[in-house]
Amino acid sequence: MTALETAGLALLHRFDPETAHALALRALQLGLAPTTGTITSPRLRTTLAGLSLPNPVGLAAGFDKNAVALRPLARAGFGFLEVGAATPRPQPGNPKPRLFRLSEDRAVINRFGFNNDGMARIAERLGTRPRDAIIGLNLGANKDSENRAADFATVLATCAAHVDFATVNVSSPNTEKLRDLQGKDALSALLAGVMETRSTLKRRIPIFLKIAPDLSEAEIADVAEVALGSGIDGLIATNTTLDRDGLTSPHRGETGGLSGQPLFDKSTRVLAQLYRATEAKLPIIGVGGIASAEDAYAKIRAGASAVQLYSALVYHGLGLIPEIARGLDTLLERDGHASVSDAVGTAH
Repeated sequence: MTALETAGLALLHRFDPETAHALALRALQLGLAPTTGTITSPRLRTTLAGLSLPNPVGLAAGFDKNAVALRPLARAGFGFLEVGAATPRPQPGNPKPRLFRLSEDRAVINRFGFNNDGMARIAERLGTRPRDAIIGLNLGANKDSENRAADFATVLATCAAHVDFATVNVSSPNTEKLRDLQGKDALSALLAGVMETRSTLKRRIPIFLKIAPDLSEAEIADVAEVALGSGIDGLIATNTTLDRDGLTSPHRGETGGLSGQPLFDKSTRVLAQLYRATEAKLPIIGVGGIASAEDAYAKIRAGASAVQLYSALVYHGLGLIPEIARGLDTLLERDGHASVSDAVGTAH
């Protein structure tokens, strides 16, 4: 991290977390953030569900909910970006405060509740996206929707022309009963609707499913069975957790989803279980607690074909992205791997 970035983060931490988040996005829009450019190498270049990535380090959904900073983020060293979640209609989300730094634990708790500008405005911004980046959209459902399963297909139909992949997000803990859609029958029906909509698109894009880290082994097996039978292209493991074990921060009792360092072990175990349950037939994006090249490499060795992060940026800034990508290249070379795919699942 540069001295300038260190000073910038220190300044942002003087503000409440949600204000700091908005200021960080504004700084990106004004060109005040580091622009590393594309980071790649023969070892780092990888294919994910048919997508050609310069490197396997992606931005997780939630940082740029409304697709307002696509160009600067595309120049920050990421191999791919995911924005959203987008819902059919705009919604304000849950009452503030709803975002908390757990600095002692290098973690974050949020209970945003899918606050976003709605699919129409997000689609408009995605229509002016940089074309040399890989950009996906996280699909969500309105809190007051009478048919949440249909919402995912509606957002896909509206925005698909402007994105390279889409993620069905049924694993946020901040929309009441949303996680119920991870049940076997409900998930099968939901994905059938999404895949039917995908079949009508002029351009086929990969569909991912993002799951929670709080599933039992039996539930993971059910998700794997449904995923393999649905025709989706991959999985994302995992979203935030409701678990609070081992936390020391005064904010540890706040309601919402926990992300960051304490999630690493739990999410990586779920990732490995999912890799085994799917018999490595579907690519998995590993998310949860990544803050170093070693963390990213551990996810890959557990079964991830690519990784995503977000919460670590709160504590390390965007300069962390090139560090992880270049460090991952070094680790792959150290262990004699010619590519990311060679290392996937070697320690699952």
